[in-house]
Amino acid sequence: MTATLQQGLIDYLRLSPSPFHATKSLAQLLEAQGYQRLLERDTWQLKRGGRYFVTRNDSALIAWQMGEQDPSESGIRLVGAHTDSPCLKVKPNPELLNQGYWQLGVEVYGGVLLAPWFDRDLSLAGRVTFRKDGAIDSRLVDFQRAIAVVPNLAIHLNREANDSQSINKQTDLPPLLACISGGEAPDFRSLLAERIEQEHGLTVDQVLDYEMNFYDTHNAAVIGLENDFIAGARLDNLLSCFAGAQALINAADAQQWSMLVCTDHEEVGSSSHCGADGPMLEQVLRRVLGDDENFTRAIQRSILISADNAHGIHPNYPDRHDGNHGPRLNQGPVIKINHNQRYASTSETSGLFRQLCLEAEVPVQSFVVRSDMACGSTIGPITSSQVGVRTVDIGVPTFAMHSIRELAGSHDLDFLVKVLSHFYRLEQLP
Repeated sequence: MTATLQQGLIDYLRLSPSPFHATKSLAQLLEAQGYQRLLERDTWQLKRGGRYFVTRNDSALIAWQMGEQDPSESGIRLVGAHTDSPCLKVKPNPELLNQGYWQLGVEVYGGVLLAPWFDRDLSLAGRVTFRKDGAIDSRLVDFQRAIAVVPNLAIHLNREANDSQSINKQTDLPPLLACISGGEAPDFRSLLAERIEQEHGLTVDQVLDYEMNFYDTHNAAVIGLENDFIAGARLDNLLSCFAGAQALINAADAQQWSMLVCTDHEEVGSSSHCGADGPMLEQVLRRVLGDDENFTRAIQRSILISADNAHGIHPNYPDRHDGNHGPRLNQGPVIKINHNQRYASTSETSGLFRQLCLEAEVPVQSFVVRSDMACGSTIGPITSSQVGVRTVDIGVPTFAMHSIRELAGSHDLDFLVKVLSHFYRLEQLP
């Protein structure tokens, strides 16, 4: 199963260069397994045993299986993740012409590790909104091939490059696209119009706006002398999205209610109509569960596993971890704990996850940030406070988080799918 899962993740990452594509790929995966797409604007006709999903903003997805049991008595088993990753996004008026080269201005999205973005073969993907025959429409586009690069300055001209040089986000990051022999820089919207025609066969009247991000064209891969690692972009947090979807599919025969929640904008705070700090999950749950009485009873019997990558202890920088809490790659998922509520894990929910790992024969680890360092956060505390659901924060240990190419353990993917599949099948919640 491990090799098949690894290839499945690699394929999913390749098809998901933006949150829009990640959501589209999840939707296609679920539809192939019999899940029915619902539109939030329509009236829903739901039935017990049904499998459904909705998307919002083309970048967030909620899928659920309506078991035969009453959710107000047995609760819902929820797994949460997020579709976005730190990256470079193209500005609204991006055209730059410097020294005869065409470049695009970019805005840094999220907490990007910037240095690895230099000297990479970059492409562009995202969503474009346009006018055609007087109507407004949108399409996803992906240039797929390398069309840009952010070249480094040679060491001969920057002798301090290896001495912790700072990177100016405004002036150092605009990617280089082409040589221009004269005149003005090409119009970026015209380039997008051409791409829409190539990908979708549509001749647009005018590109109105877009959300486009650069990405590395180098595919993810299983690497290491013993194939111990998965290297690739957007492992944080598409690995969790993929694992959650696989677990949901694996538990198709379960009698309990199960749900996968993949929201957008986690890397910038989740405050959007399609983020965890927005109303999407609660609105879906209220439509599915009915009145306030059933909603409250079901939520109070439910548990959310918030799955988001954890920091593995780095062999070159072991002092960046608490000595007793250094998760290792390929040693199983990590329970993330922070008593200042940066993570939502409690002794009750952490204990449940440990028990799940024991039953699924999956190793489990713990992470607490050093007391003299700031702690990141996840969708866990946000979702827990928004909906009132008990939550445990977990994730697979990872190196180089928020780099253009991250590193995870190849066996941890299998461990995560196993324990999440077991969770979805769990007959009784505490």
